[in-house]
Amino acid sequence: MKVLVTGSAGHLGEALMHRLPEQDHEPRGLDINPSPFTHLVGSISDRQFVQEALTGMDAVIHCATLHKPHVATHSRQDFVDINITGTLNLLEEAVVAGVTSFVFTSTTSVFGDALRPPAGEPAAWITEDVRPLPKNIYGVTKVAAEDLCKLFQKHHGLNCIVLRTSRFFIEEDDDRSVRDHHTDANIKVNEFLHRRVDIEDAMSAHLLALERAAALGFDRFIISATTPFHSEDLIQLRHDLAGVVRRHCPQYESEYQRRGWSLFRTIDRVYVNTHARQRLGWEPRHDFGGIIERLRNDQDPMSPLARLIGSKGYHDRTFSDGPYPVA
Repeated sequence: MKVLVTGSAGHLGEALMHRLPEQDHEPRGLDINPSPFTHLVGSISDRQFVQEALTGMDAVIHCATLHKPHVATHSRQDFVDINITGTLNLLEEAVVAGVTSFVFTSTTSVFGDALRPPAGEPAAWITEDVRPLPKNIYGVTKVAAEDLCKLFQKHHGLNCIVLRTSRFFIEEDDDRSVRDHHTDANIKVNEFLHRRVDIEDAMSAHLLALERAAALGFDRFIISATTPFHSEDLIQLRHDLAGVVRRHCPQYESEYQRRGWSLFRTIDRVYVNTHARQRLGWEPRHDFGGIIERLRNDQDPMSPLARLIGSKGYHDRTFSDGPYPVA
């Protein structure tokens, strides 16, 4: 299958460009930035460029986007041009080109304000049934792009799968209060409890979506590591996170003590991947318990693919107060 991969210079795009040939696919990389994995350099907001890029393609994996780190450095119009108009260009030209499957990389950020329950309330149990409440232009444009995918499946029969991925980048956290109290590795391992996925698992979900698109037609899936928590834990997660983790994964404690690590004070949301595991057939390999075992054996908590992709950054300049300015 000939697959157009947008955002081929990014974390996930590069991962897909590595693995698609191993699945007997022929990837064509597209990005606004040159890279060893980019065949076509240009913007998806350019309709003619998109039309030419889709010539001869059978499928699209659409990873290109402006991200949350760009909210403070790019205009709202930039987000509309790339995340909405760019997606529309791809969908319309995909129909014209006879593309049969379209996989769209969305984000758990679409849930926005639904991720932060009021003080005293249980942590939020985030499934696909939760209504998105975007809190910034990034979330708004990703929800709109998701709805465009649904529209094109309904009216044009283009099989579209939306994957709402949680964090898989290895850049440092944007929250200074978190960085001040935990090492970077400690932060990322903590996040596997509720809001992170290894890029290897994110990549495998995209390959499965490509394979299953024709059978599913349209669907949305949360792509995040399998949490050890249950819905019955949600109240306790807000005030006694250590007690819950100790109950489900007691082996963590000695390893954290050995490294001088600590859990977060509280957890406000838990991403639930049950729908992706059951309907998409996704089997993520990396979770909190498995990572603790690797740490106990003095192995790297990240997958080999995550280490290979590494850090890319989101801007062409550095900032004094963190990895990017927070709007």
